[in-house]
Amino acid sequence: MKSENATQRVIQFAFVAIMGGAWYWVTAAGKISPLFLPRPEAVWNAFNRLLTLGQFWPAVRITLLTIAQAYGIAVICGVFAGYLVTRSKFATEAIEPIIAGLFTIPITLFFPMFILFFGIGAGSKIAYGAVYGFFPIALNTIAGLGNVDERYLRAAQSMGASRLETFRHVLLPHAFPVILTGLRIGFFICFASVLGGETLSSVAGVGRNIALAAELMEPARMYAWIAFVIFTAIALNMLVTVLENRAAKSEGRQ
Repeated sequence: MKSENATQRVIQFAFVAIMGGAWYWVTAAGKISPLFLPRPEAVWNAFNRLLTLGQFWPAVRITLLTIAQAYGIAVICGVFAGYLVTRSKFATEAIEPIIAGLFTIPITLFFPMFILFFGIGAGSKIAYGAVYGFFPIALNTIAGLGNVDERYLRAAQSMGASRLETFRHVLLPHAFPVILTGLRIGFFICFASVLGGETLSSVAGVGRNIALAAELMEPARMYAWIAFVIFTAIALNMLVTVLENRAAKSEGRQ
């Protein structure tokens, strides 16, 4: 297992190195205009200027706070809705396809409605990210809770367990790996939705700064912001993967 993990890491780092090398070679050889793809050192210098000018952390703070609020709403609503649906087999069979069908609709089409109702501030991005993140969390919660063996539930009921105790000691432990996958997908959907919403229409945040750099024809600054977002997403994905692996090992020991 350790050798497999090491091989995976080598492949991942090799991919990053190849992409970075290709970027450097293409720009150094003048194969593409700096207007479309600036040199790595220009992007690095632009990133350092962002840090020194004090524009970086205020924008990051706004975006992270927006993502946290959107994700919190999505988690609470998604898990609660999934739990309610799975309390009845009829409700599960009737409502789960509706939620799955709605998830296939590109919510981006309705982004102007979020702007109309919540304005161009953080409220529209919170609502947009929460709605988009709700669906995978709800669907995975339904899948996880709906597949718990009925014998465990009957045993808990026969021992006088309340609904809360049944959820805490029976439903949640068995469904947690599936729910965790939904939480992971929902988080990154919230992450992408908030940044996309900020890019389309916003007054502040990382996405707004990316759009502003593009409007001002400052590709180095735009790529500096984009590179930060990419590395942040990779780091968060690695962190969530570690948490998932730990949860899977804990479930296996049980």
